[in-house]
Amino acid sequence: MKTTAIVLAGGSGSRMNSKVKKQYLLLGEYPVLWYSLAVLEKSSRIDEIILVCGKGEQQQCKALFVDTYGFQKIACVTEGGKERYHSVYEGLKVAGNCDYVLIHDGARPFLDEAMLTRLADALPVWNACVVGMPVKDTIKIANPDTGCVQATPDRSLLWSIQTPQAFRYSLIRDAYDTLMQDEAAGTLDQKVTDDAMVAEYTGNTVKLIEGSYNNIKITTPEDLVFARAILEQQGEQ
Repeated sequence: MKTTAIVLAGGSGSRMNSKVKKQYLLLGEYPVLWYSLAVLEKSSRIDEIILVCGKGEQQQCKALFVDTYGFQKIACVTEGGKERYHSVYEGLKVAGNCDYVLIHDGARPFLDEAMLTRLADALPVWNACVVGMPVKDTIKIANPDTGCVQATPDRSLLWSIQTPQAFRYSLIRDAYDTLMQDEAAGTLDQKVTDDAMVAEYTGNTVKLIEGSYNNIKITTPEDLVFARAILEQQGEQ
């Protein structure tokens, strides 16, 4: 069974207050994106990688991660779209000859083999799996008009969702095809923020799999400070 990893590396990084996009910022000795690619490169669970970059960045990505760093599993570097889900769709169109697909945000550098193993073990049973962790904080639902608390959901039922998110290819491709058709027809009435939402959109059950509290997404300068602390801690273990 062939598994393809789609790695998203097209974010603008506007909240980093940096001229360099977050996936190219140095974290220790390497760019942020290098770390997840290195885990996927070494993993026996992954057969190939499709790197989805920003507009006009194909040559830059290929030169850095294929030519300079020598990642041999990168089978294709393709351009993404306007929103995250458009970029995923571009990756799915390239990854048409696999059985399973794993979708990961390149701004999450602390992917590890244990996560990949848990996903790989669950996929044949569930066909749609996402990693995440139970929330630590109490969550409030705000009234959009007043800004006051509208409800307090049961914290024990809440998870903070991460990537990778993994699916049987035919399931997620069909779901994305439907979503894109509805968007083109003007009938898509929700904001799509992750791939699980796309699977859910077409009525699929998605299994929650344990990720890691260290599996952070680098979005702001504070996240980069936290990431450096995690990297230092890992180096001491």
